[in-house]
Amino acid sequence: MYRFLASVLSVVALCGFSPVRPADEGPVQLSVIDRDGEGELEQYPHRGQRWVAGSPGHRYSVRMQNRSGQRVLVVLSVDGVNAITGQTASPSQSGYVLEPWQSSEITGWRKSNAEVAQFVFTASSDSYASRTGRPANVGVIGIAVFNEARRPVYDVRPLPAPRPMPRPMPQYEDRAEASASASSSGRAAEAAAPSAMAKSESRQRLGTGHGEREWSSSSLTSFERASRNPVQVSEVRYDSRQRLVALGVLPRGHRRVDNSPQAFPSGFVPDPPAR
Repeated sequence: MYRFLASVLSVVALCGFSPVRPADEGPVQLSVIDRDGEGELEQYPHRGQRWVAGSPGHRYSVRMQNRSGQRVLVVLSVDGVNAITGQTASPSQSGYVLEPWQSSEITGWRKSNAEVAQFVFTASSDSYASRTGRPANVGVIGIAVFNEARRPVYDVRPLPAPRPMPRPMPQYEDRAEASASASSSGRAAEAAAPSAMAKSESRQRLGTGHGEREWSSSSLTSFERASRNPVQVSEVRYDSRQRLVALGVLPRGHRRVDNSPQAFPSGFVPDPPAR
């Protein structure tokens, strides 16, 4: 059963946390699963990033595997959007709580405790992020992972009364928006420099659409973060196979190897091997 947390800490502008790690480092392993026949998508390393090739129209899920012996909170971002709340993603927001050694597949945008809207590879312009006015981060799936706070079992002294949590200050949100705007402006300036061919190759072709509703049970649970900064931030980028070839992630002429059984693998019956 998937579990998610509404909000346990005041909203804090998080900056300066550890750089993005590969998807296989840290307590949580991040994988992308094609639900329409291809299974787990192979991750291709390229210039410090990891890429997967998506197929337009295919549904997919995000698999998060907790490889530690303690509960963790995983904030899931798809195209820069929190997959639970629909907010522009920030590590300080709501996430999924995974039990020790638990593996969960998140199949869509959380609509309620009982339903999600399926993740679907679609044209970038038709992605949920683009349709809600946030196209700048289409093409990336990311997680921010937090450990759970623990009190020493040997400390038997009475604990002081909890102090009330301060209300979030508006300037934190303003700073985050200003930072996002500055980052977006910087990317726009960089995008203006390349040649026409480079511009064509730099365009994101795939995004994640807001697909059909399906049943997916979840419930609220409590979780106290051990720190304000995540212990792991990992990303996997995705796009069409054609664009991955254009970017040099995959070699030209690369073809997908299909190892599934085929009813008609060749034209005629060959001779059996000699005994």
